[in-house]
Amino acid sequence: MTHPLLPLRSAPSLFHAPRNTWLLLFLVCSLHFGMGALLGLSVDEAHYALYAVHLDWSYFDHPPLVGWAQWPLVALNAPTWAMRLVPELVWLATALLAYRLAERLNASTQPMVPTGQAGLWAVAALALAPLLHVLGIGLLPDTLLMFFSVALLGLTWDLMDGNIVRRPLPWVALGAVLGLAGLSKYTAILAAAAVALCLMLAHGVAVLRNVWLWMSVAIGLLLVMPVAYWNERNQWISFVYQAQHGAGGGWQVAHLLRFLVVQLLVYGPLLLWGLAGVPRAQGASPRALLLFFVVPFVVLAALSGGGTSLPHWTAPAWAALAPFAGVGLAHAMQNGHRWVIWGLVVVQGLVSAAALGLMLTGGVPLFTGATGQGNSANPSNPFADLHGWDAAGSRARVLAEQHGLQSVGVQNWTLASRLGWYASPLPVYVLEDRFDQFDLWAGDLPAGGNTLFVDWSQLAYMAPIGDNGFTDCTLLETQDVRRLGTTIATFRFYACHNWSGQPRPRLRGAS
Repeated sequence: MTHPLLPLRSAPSLFHAPRNTWLLLFLVCSLHFGMGALLGLSVDEAHYALYAVHLDWSYFDHPPLVGWAQWPLVALNAPTWAMRLVPELVWLATALLAYRLAERLNASTQPMVPTGQAGLWAVAALALAPLLHVLGIGLLPDTLLMFFSVALLGLTWDLMDGNIVRRPLPWVALGAVLGLAGLSKYTAILAAAAVALCLMLAHGVAVLRNVWLWMSVAIGLLLVMPVAYWNERNQWISFVYQAQHGAGGGWQVAHLLRFLVVQLLVYGPLLLWGLAGVPRAQGASPRALLLFFVVPFVVLAALSGGGTSLPHWTAPAWAALAPFAGVGLAHAMQNGHRWVIWGLVVVQGLVSAAALGLMLTGGVPLFTGATGQGNSANPSNPFADLHGWDAAGSRARVLAEQHGLQSVGVQNWTLASRLGWYASPLPVYVLEDRFDQFDLWAGDLPAGGNTLFVDWSQLAYMAPIGDNGFTDCTLLETQDVRRLGTTIATFRFYACHNWSGQPRPRLRGAS
């Protein structure tokens, strides 16, 4: 029986992509490069950059690849703009794979659209998804998993072919990519489930008798062994944490509905058009590949009901939908929906531009005057998070030296990551009763210890003085963060002495 799909080797070459595709990729990559050079590290970026400083087999909250990938640049003391070349290249590779797969899908549709159009629209759908720009500027585990998910889709499609399934090399590639995906993020197990379901749908239980399948599984397991090794030596704390984190709180429909609305806003309807592209593909196999979107999205949506799903966790699923979106959008353009598509392009382009602009301005003018306390009494400015930490870290080093202090202290781990990066080599202590990665790196501040306590107005805490804090804390100075003439946040530096060892952080303004 002839396989109904076009083999990957028959897909049009990327070098024959339309000029518009290359122009779009150039513009997006230039945008990412410029933004990456102008913005400081976000809380998550700094945390994962510290992985590279403290190189290890794995880490408390994530597998190690996000740190390993940055280690060469961190070891060379590369500037921020150079470090951000890594996520930019990963985003570019993801877009190129999506282009290739969209063209391959187009070759299986009846009727086909002109060569290059499906690929162009797949890239456009990715480029116009507001949240995906964040993953193209900053390296997160989801940036890596986004690429590996699209790669797994292509490899799985190959192995759904009755001839290719008997060849060892595609299985070797599948095992390697599965292993690397597992080293990126624990939710890679959802992509692995999609692989298994697609192969079972294509070949039935007979695939379990294929010796190359088990070789692939062995390769994947071998590659993720560093995670198991590290956890075995650390009481399996990553798995315990992930299980508790995933369980969340009480399940509520309101949480799910909010999650779905946010998903539509941050990824946009152009990618969702991929659902219209699925019926265009001929044969069951390409339609089964929709599982690379459905499986992770449904699981993460279900978890959102407990309040635990974050918007960027679904990025790999949306990236896997991009090839289908390319086919659906290309056909829609030819079938009388041109103005609808261009309207969505304009809207999503404006949303993306507005979000990136607010990132650059620190929220000005939308959040003018919102110096905030980071709590319900005074909501924070989410864009202030990207500014001022480099200067605060530099000032912390100077003040610590002037006052004979050997460390920095904060009352929340999200404050620790930026100071851990920018105030290096000072150790950072998190003064709260919560176990996290900083406990593994620095431990607890010893009872009786002294530190430079740093507070930030967007997540402001009361100075920890008394039975649950220090004997005394002296305010040394404040440092404002200003964008476009507006103060968007303030750092406060205290010299604190004689730590009690009994933390009880209290937010400013909290009851």
